[in-house]
Order: sequence, then structure tokens, then C-alpha cells
Amino acid sequence: MTLVPRGLKIGVFDSGFGGLTVLRELLKLLPGAESIYLGDTARLPYGSKSRETISRYAVSSAKFLEEQGADLMVIACNTATALALEDIQASLPIPVIGVIEPGAEAARAVSKDGDVLVLATAATVQSGAYTKALAAVGLKAYEKACPLLVPLVEEGWTEHPVTDEVIRIYLDEALSAAPETKTLLLGCTHYPLIEAAMRRVLEGVGRPLMIVDSAKATAAATARLVAEIFPNVTVIEGPGRSFFATDSVAKFRKLGADFLGQPVDEVRLVDLGG
Repeated sequence: MTLVPRGLKIGVFDSGFGGLTVLRELLKLLPGAESIYLGDTARLPYGSKSRETISRYAVSSAKFLEEQGADLMVIACNTATALALEDIQASLPIPVIGVIEPGAEAARAVSKDGDVLVLATAATVQSGAYTKALAAVGLKAYEKACPLLVPLVEEGWTEHPVTDEVIRIYLDEALSAAPETKTLLLGCTHYPLIEAAMRRVLEGVGRPLMIVDSAKATAAATARLVAEIFPNVTVIEGPGRSFFATDSVAKFRKLGADFLGQPVDEVRLVDLGG
């Protein structure tokens, strides 16, 4: 646990709900910090948009959180990190951290050699961001797009045999193409909810891989950054948590509780435009 300065506010942004898995891990490591979460649910999915549009949406969302008082920004969205992180960093006067480099660093920590299999959305795979980040730490990546997994998670089918079968098909294809793989990197913040299913499938096919959760890795990297920036700290009791969404707050409350692992009682609707 990292102690945090009184009143520290951490902004967490995602295009939808997946970033709540990052916030869930942050709450464990930085329990004294106040958090402000924004799900840009009116404009998802980001993956089907152009880079320019994704950057515009992500920058406007990050600026909103900064205007709410965020002292540090976590871009808990793989697509926004891959395609807009530099634009966000250039637009904000506060520290900004994404999810891709922490995931690559965590993969290096457990995999000194061999390929790293990255399961992610099509947009993240097409960006090549994980291949670049893993190459920077001396690892070779094989990226596999898994477009069916996000809707299955959001349907609540995390323990459903259909989900296990879809995972098995994706892993069969990926491991056939990358037989030297020793590490599996979860390159989507929805995937921690089906990590248990992935372990079941891997055990069933006799391929136990080291699994790296980029949500946990990002939370750990954020905690280290807080300790570095704020070396003299005090703990506050009962920090606040604020949730914003750009569409249906009822849906956000329902799905958000599954991703966060605890109730999401109040969600405020915000209009960020088109």
C-alpha cells in the first residue's frame, strides 16, 4: 500500500466500463486517494473510430477529469493509450499514465525470453502498440484480436461455457501461430473478469502460461508514480469516489458494479459533445 497526500485526486478514464478493473486495483494499492472515473459510454466503441476522432474524444474526456480536480490521470483504456496517449500528455498539465507500457514491463518481469501472447481488441492489435512496447523491453509479441470477448463479458457470461469455448478457439489459433509463447498478457481491461476462464482453458489444453493482468500492472505503476511524486504523505480516511458517464447512468451502475467488484451507487451524467 502506498500512502497518499491529503486530498490527492486520481482521474481514471475509459471509453466504457473496462477501466473500472484498473480502478478496482488502484483502490487496493491507494486506499487513501480520492478517485474520479469517467466512462465515455455515449461515444464508444472507440475502436471503430479514426485515430483523429479517438484522440479528440480522449483528450476532451481527460480534460474534463482534470477540470474536476484530478492531480494525476490514468488512461485505463487500451485503445486510447495506443492511439492518443501522447496527445493527452501534451494537453494536460498533470502526470498521465497509460495501460500499455506497465503491461509490457510486467510481462518482462515474468518472461525473460520467449514470445508474449497479447489478447486484445481489434483496434489495439491494429495499432501495434503492444508489439512496440514489448520490443522496447526485449520481448517478441504475438497479438491476437478477440472481438467476441468484450460483448460476452458485458453480457455477464464470465462463467458461461460459450465464453470458455470462444476463449479456447482464440487460444488454439494464437498458440498454433506462436508455439514458443510462455506468457499471456491481457491487453484489454475487460479481460480480468474472464482470467479464471482463461486459466481453465489453458489447463484443459495442457498449456499453463504465466498470465499478466495489465490492469494490476497499471495500478502498481500508478502507485509507484504517486510515491515518487509525493514522497511526504499523510493518509486520509473515507476518501470520495465520483463516477461520471456520458450515457445511461442506470446501465453504468449495473455493469460498473461487476467490473469494480463493489456497488456503484451514484453516477452523474455529463455531456462532452460529439
